[in-house]
Amino acid sequence: MSRPIKCRRVDSFPGVKYFKPAGIPLRVLEEICLTVEEVEAIRLKDVEGLDQEQSAVRMNISRPTFQRILTSARHKIADAILNGKAVRIEGGNYEIAPRRFCCNQGHVWDVPYEIAVNDPPEKCPMCNVNSVVSLHPSERACRHGGERCCERKGHKEE
Repeated sequence: MSRPIKCRRVDSFPGVKYFKPAGIPLRVLEEICLTVEEVEAIRLKDVEGLDQEQSAVRMNISRPTFQRILTSARHKIADAILNGKAVRIEGGNYEIAPRRFCCNQGHVWDVPYEIAVNDPPEKCPMCNVNSVVSLHPSERACRHGGERCCERKGHKEE
C-alpha cells in the first residue's frame, strides 16, 4: 500500500489558465494539462530563481518530490511549445498557502487563505493595534522594510 500523497503548498492560483498557439483553431489542437503544483514549481525555480531546496520548503515537500514535479512541468511545456499544443492549467493535489500579516509593533501571524481573501484582519490579534499590513509579495509591504521583511530580519514574531 502506497503512502497518501501530501498536499503541495502553492502561493496562489495562476492568473491565466489556458494557452494556445496563435492562429490555430482550438478545436484542432491537441492539449496538455499542467497541474497547479507544476506551475508553482516553475514559478519558484524559473521565475523567482530559488534553488530546489528553498522551493521544496516553500511547497512543503521534499527536494526529490520537487525535482519530479519540476521535471514533469518542463517536459510538458517543452512538448507544448515544440509540437504546437494547447496548455490547460488545472487540477493537482495542492493547498493554497496561508497569508502572513504584520502589525506596526512587529507581530507576525498567518491567516488561512480563504479567510484572508474574504475578510482580511483589521487588528493585530496579539496587541490589538489597527495598523496591519499583508506580507504577501503581491500586496502591500511591511512597514519595517519591504516584502517579507519580518521573516528576513526576525522582527517580533509571537
